[in-house]
Amino acid sequence: MKMEMETGPFEPSAQSPLHRPKPPSKLKQYMTMAFLLLLVWGSAQQTDASFMELVEGLPNMLDLLREMFPPKWSYLDNILEAMLETIRMALIGTTLGAVLAVPVALLCADNMVKNRWITYPVRFLLNLLRAIPDLLLAALFVAIAGLGPLPGIFALSVFSLGLIAKLTYEALEAIDPGPLEAMTAAGANLPQLIVYGAVPQVRAHFASYTLYTFEINVRAAAVLGLVGAGGIGHYYEVTLGFFEYDKTCMIIIFTLIVVLLIDYLSAKLREKLL
Repeated sequence: MKMEMETGPFEPSAQSPLHRPKPPSKLKQYMTMAFLLLLVWGSAQQTDASFMELVEGLPNMLDLLREMFPPKWSYLDNILEAMLETIRMALIGTTLGAVLAVPVALLCADNMVKNRWITYPVRFLLNLLRAIPDLLLAALFVAIAGLGPLPGIFALSVFSLGLIAKLTYEALEAIDPGPLEAMTAAGANLPQLIVYGAVPQVRAHFASYTLYTFEINVRAAAVLGLVGAGGIGHYYEVTLGFFEYDKTCMIIIFTLIVVLLIDYLSAKLREKLL
């Protein structure tokens, strides 16, 4: 008793040595790392990827860079209108996709439409749309509507629909249910719940998602011309086909400046919205 009182209830006594917990085993980390390395090695073997081939090709890359510089600055007059067309394609495609994404997102959200026979099929179609690359969409619409910016607009609209609707319905499912429950108790119907309960909570997020999609679409629209969907991508194909790498470099620099400027402005707008 005396020994217990001196040592206290939480202090180890002389007869009971302190048992330190064993550190966690690192076997799981080592096994995970070994599995990832094996996966990368197996993928490299199956795709015939070789680091030595990359090293051997470096002189060719340097030759290409020498042919690209200095860029042909006078070529800017030829591509200015095409770049404006690319931005217009991205703007129209994003707008159409955002408008169509609103009803689709509402049909996908469990807390808006509580019917799995509606939400699950719509989600499946939405996932199907997002699984199709934008270049493939553009090629399909070129086969339907012909050459020009119109197929690019359709392709970007479908891509924007899939992305914005996905992000928006996830934001809808994460809203505060309190206002919806209070409105339901007061006798509000579904349109009133959507307009006055859900929309105010996701409005800023929806605008942010739309701006983010516009950024992506500007980049995507810059290469849709490779499949005949208009925009500045057509000039990529022409200059590369005629080995005019100095003009290609001018297109790349101009596209980079435009994309960085749009990204900066979009980021500032999203900061104000959120």
